[in-house]
Order: sequence, then structure tokens, then C-alpha cells
Amino acid sequence: MPTLLSPEEKLAALGLTLPAPPAPGGNYVSSKQAGTLVYLSGVISTGPDGVLTGTAGADRTVEEGYAAARACALMHLAVLQRDLGSLGRIAEVVGVNGYVNAAPGFPDSPAVINGASDLLVAVFGEAGRHVRAAVGVSALPRNALVEVQMTVRVKD
Repeated sequence: MPTLLSPEEKLAALGLTLPAPPAPGGNYVSSKQAGTLVYLSGVISTGPDGVLTGTAGADRTVEEGYAAARACALMHLAVLQRDLGSLGRIAEVVGVNGYVNAAPGFPDSPAVINGASDLLVAVFGEAGRHVRAAVGVSALPRNALVEVQMTVRVKD
């Protein structure tokens, strides 16, 4: 019987490394556990060179937004690894709320937030499937292209 890969091993197999988790930018915490649920504060899209900025449907494409949403999911995993000690403690991803800095009338926020959803399913399999909202908004902090908030359930 094949050995199942840990979430960290799946990330490595995908050629991905987790970024350094951010410090909160205000009077809040990055994650808060209540029973077996862990609620994560929203994280904005960042990369090696800083905040991934722009407006989907104006100066940024769906593909650029998808990559920004994926970057948000990676940041959430970095926060979870730091706060839980191992991504192996995650039983399932419960929910994802995705916000896209979008031009008026931009219809493709779900395609952008698929960047986060697809990564979570790639790492956790069926346990990565989640409920979700994908919303276009008129502005995000620091002109970020995407912000994602997430909730996971941990193993007892």
C-alpha cells in the first residue's frame, strides 16, 4: 500500500515553499482556534517583491488574479504551519472567502479565487474542498489584487 504524503510533502512535490507568515497589521491575531475550528484573518496577495497589486478587469488579468489568490492560500498555510506546528493537524478546509479588487462589472471573481481553492484541493485532496464566496470589491488594503480569509477544522 502506498504511503500517503503529508501536506508539506505535497507542497514540495508541487515545487512550492511556504512564505514567512506575516505579523498582524493591527490589533488582531492571524489565527484563532475555537474548539476544533481555526479561523484565519484575511491575508492580502503578496509575493517575493511585496504586495501583488492592481485591479482585475482593468490592469490585471484573471490569470494574474488566480496567481495572487494562490499566493494568499500559501500564506494561510504558512500561518497554519506556524500556529499548529504541522499542516498534518488539519482535518479539512471548511470555508474560504475571497475578495478581488475588481473593475466595475468584472464577472470573473470566482475564476480568480479558484487559485486558492485549486491549491487547497491539490494539497489536501477531498479534505481541501470547502464552501466559498468569491466577491469583487472596489478596493483592498494596500491596493492588493486579492484578499482571502479561511476557516479550517483541526483533528482532535
